[in-house]
This record gives sequence, structure tokens and C-alpha cells, in this order.
Amino acid sequence: MTTLSPAPRDPRMPRLPTSETFREFMASGWAEPDRTARVTPGAAEAAVSHRARLSERFPSDTLVIASGRSAVRSNDTEFGFRPHSDFAWLTGCVAEAAVVVMRPTASGHDAVLYLTEPAYAGEEAFYADALRGELWVGAAPGLDDWATALQIEVRSLAELPDDLRAVDGVALRAGAVEPALVESGIDASSPALERVLSDLKLVKDEWEIGQLRAAVDATVEGFAAVVAELPTAISGRGERWLQATFERHSRQGANGVGYTTVMGSGANAATLHWSRCDGPVSADHLVLLDAGVEVDTLYTADVTRVFPASGTFSPAQRRVYELVLEARAAALSVLRPGALFSDFQEAAHDVIARGLHSWGILPGTLEEALSPEGQYHRRYAICGNGHHLGLDVHDCAKTSEELYLRTPLVAGMVLTVEPGIYFHANDLTLPEELRGIGARIEDDLLITESGYENLSGALPVEVDDVEAWVRSLTQ
Repeated sequence: MTTLSPAPRDPRMPRLPTSETFREFMASGWAEPDRTARVTPGAAEAAVSHRARLSERFPSDTLVIASGRSAVRSNDTEFGFRPHSDFAWLTGCVAEAAVVVMRPTASGHDAVLYLTEPAYAGEEAFYADALRGELWVGAAPGLDDWATALQIEVRSLAELPDDLRAVDGVALRAGAVEPALVESGIDASSPALERVLSDLKLVKDEWEIGQLRAAVDATVEGFAAVVAELPTAISGRGERWLQATFERHSRQGANGVGYTTVMGSGANAATLHWSRCDGPVSADHLVLLDAGVEVDTLYTADVTRVFPASGTFSPAQRRVYELVLEARAAALSVLRPGALFSDFQEAAHDVIARGLHSWGILPGTLEEALSPEGQYHRRYAICGNGHHLGLDVHDCAKTSEELYLRTPLVAGMVLTVEPGIYFHANDLTLPEELRGIGARIEDDLLITESGYENLSGALPVEVDDVEAWVRSLTQ
């Protein structure tokens, strides 16, 4: 039998009594809590459709996908749980230590969701098990509650090993590692299943697009909240204050942030993954915020803006920012159905390379700089210029390079476009006035039948608009 293991006993706490009288006392006097399984409208129906699409790709195989368990942060504390995206896509469920099994039938697949059973009043685990006991974790829906809400058969995780041992043939596994699967001999993931799941998520359905719209809208509001706090950050609170402002906003009506927030001010903005967010903010700084709200269904936005803390770009800051703007315009100009994913990447890099060469920064001729062997501009623009977006900030990551980069875009794809220039403060190849300036502009784009829709277009990008936006929120 497989269940979630009880949390280790805290040596600082006295042992609970084991007497029958104590057990009877702990079992009595409890009213029934509200155990409604809260599922976002449309999530269950979308999951049914997603399972049907996956079923068509593996008509004869048993498919097993696990949600995972919380990762240890330190000692006996854990990070907050977030289920594996493949599991969430197929179930609409966000439960920890859960597994969905799809068994082949003559007409497709039958799906069964295995969940850890909660412990209610009357069971010793109700008060003795910190992972399953309702006294510890709060009102917990039962298996029948989840079955009704998710439109799927639900069984206890304890039954999973025996059920899997009865499966004919080989079961293909994806998702997270789960001890119950290891116990059943299904301990290796299937690259083929993982790749197909990524492929299927390249094109979003209408329900998914609605979730991404909600995530982007919440993110736009969060960016405005951050800009409004610039005076407080400048007064001494620094980057931490701005980071905390966005992350506080992301918990208001949503699940939280979709990835680690990047909040860099001044020279820190040139560091691609400046997630320490512990530097000062000065009035003469250019501030970069790369952040996204993750809604309760786990779809996330991914937006970046840079803004002058004072409300006015310096000449050097403006020069860098306007080259990024030009690269962004070039990328967007080729974004349409039938274009390749690599097209907008190359368009943005071409503008940046030509601009930096005209500034005298790149060595050699322009032809040498642009050649496959040169690419000298990548010193200052080391990352790519965009990626697919969805349940993961870098969605569809297991898709083949050929499909990701060189398959024509189609309506329903959602991706980011994010050209940037990163001039590190200690880079001696740069003129002194450009050192320590980092600028990136990132939008979330939905490919449509006629072109694209900028989901994050409510945020300003033009120089005058950005300056006016900052001043309107800070003065």
C-alpha cells in the first residue's frame, strides 16, 4: 500500500497520547467543513479534450503521468507545491502526489486519476499525519468530490501499484517522479511521450488562450503597481521592495509568480537572470522588470519592461533602448501564420548586430560580424529573442529543435518576443557611457489567422509613452 509518508516527528514536541479515550476525544465534536473541490470553470472540459488528443497519438499504450511532490527547501521545510505541467494539462487538477493513468480501449483511452486520500475526523491520521490530516491541512475534498469536479474516475493512490501490475504490455511514463510508480517498476520516463505532450501544447485552444489573457492582464496591473513604488524604492528600499510589490500583487486573485522574478536596477539590469533583487535603486537608474503572474490554472504570463526611475531616459539609456525598440519592430514585422519561429529571432538579431556595428562596438567588417563564425553581437545579446508560452514560461520545452524553430507558425500559438541588449558594467570593450545599461522589451503574442495580437500591448513601449507612464504613477 502506498500513501504519503507522515512528516517526521518534531523532537521538540511531546508525543501525543495513544489511549482510546484520547482518540475518542479527538474524533468527536467536529462539524463537517466545506469540502468542495474548487476547479476553475472550463478546466475539466479542457482536460478531457487534451486527453483525447494525446490518446490519438498513442492508441495502444498505457500512459502514466504524475503530478509530483513538494521539493525540500532545507532540513524539514519544503517549497510550495506546484504540479507538473503535463499532469495539469491532462487533468485540470493541482493535487500533490497524484497520478493519472490512461488505459487503451477500443475507442480511445479510459482515464483514472489516483489521489492521496485525506484523513478525516475519526481517523488517527486526522490529527497525527501532517500531510494528510484535515486538522493540519484544512478542509480537503474526498475522492468523490474530485471525481465530480474533474469529470474523471478517481481512486486512492494506495490502489495504484496493484492496478499498474495488472496492465498488459509496457506503460509509458511522463511527468514527475512518484514513489508509487517506482514501486510498480515504472521508474523511467518516456522521451517519446514527453515530446508528444510538448508538441500538443504548441497550439492553444480557446480555453487556454483565455487563461493566458487573464495571466497577462494581471501582470500588466502588477507592472503598474511596481512603477508606482519607484519613489519608495529610491528612498532606500531598493530592488527588494519592487520585487516584493510584484509578488504580493501576483497572489491577489492568482496563484503567484510563474517563474523567479528578475528585478534589476542600474548595472544589475544587464545581468540576464538577476533574481537576487538585492541592489539599490537610484533616480538615475534604468530599471528592468521581467515577471509574470501565474493564474490558478497555472498558465503564466512573461513580460519585460525597462523604465527610467526618474521618469526620463538619459541620452545613453535612450540610445540603447531605441535600438532594442528597433529590433522589436523588426521581429514583430515578420510574425504571422506561415512564418518560422526562427524568422523573428533572426530579424531581431540582425538589427542589433547592425546597430552595434554602426556604433563601432563590433570588431571587423559587418559581413564578418554577421557571419555564422562571427556573431560578435551575441556578446551583448547572449540569449534568444523569444519562446513559446503556456503552462510553463518556457513552454513545450521537450519539442524537437526542428519542430520548435522551423515549423511554420499557426493561429493559436502563444509566444514571447524579447529582444535585448546587455552592456555589463565591467565590459571594457564598451564606451564608458554605455557600461552598466541593460534593456529588454518582452511581449506575449497570440498568433491569429491574419497576423498576431499583442496580449501585453496595454503596457507602453515608445520612449515618450514610457516616460509619461512613469511620471503619471510616481509624481
